[in-house]
Amino acid sequence: MNKFFFILSFLFVILYIFINGLRNDPKIVPSALLNKSVPEFKIQKILSDSDTFSRNDIMKIQDVKLVNVFASWCLPCRIEHPQLKKLSKNIPIFGINKKDRKEDLKAWLSELGNPFYAIGADKDGNASIQWGVYGIPETFVLDKNSNIRYKHVGPILEKDLETINSIITSIKYE
Repeated sequence: MNKFFFILSFLFVILYIFINGLRNDPKIVPSALLNKSVPEFKIQKILSDSDTFSRNDIMKIQDVKLVNVFASWCLPCRIEHPQLKKLSKNIPIFGINKKDRKEDLKAWLSELGNPFYAIGADKDGNASIQWGVYGIPETFVLDKNSNIRYKHVGPILEKDLETINSIITSIKYE
């Protein structure tokens, strides 16, 4: 009888966790980095004469900016690309290219266009870990002091542009 109650209790706990998980919005992922400065990272720069891409490159831009973690093999990254091109007309976007091949990235950018101010190659995924990335694409909005103010999980769709643009505008005029 004791064993029966233990199993029944265990099943209720599992059911509770499962139901709670279904209620959560997958785009809302907690980030320990919100309102904190850009994390330390240093990766190889792509499509540039400079050797490295690091936190310092991002901090040099004293304005609102975006950091987008993406890959050429990522279908949702392809879906969000037109929105990144629109955003890049008004704001610098830094790219962290996760676990990709340089030649694949070059072909991808040649086909779709390059919205990035600078791109770094995160070959082993460690820079993405420093940023607290769960999956790609993920996009961060940074203020002029390079503090992370907003994190968007998943592809930026046309319907997301209004939200992101309003966040950018509110940060610019703080």
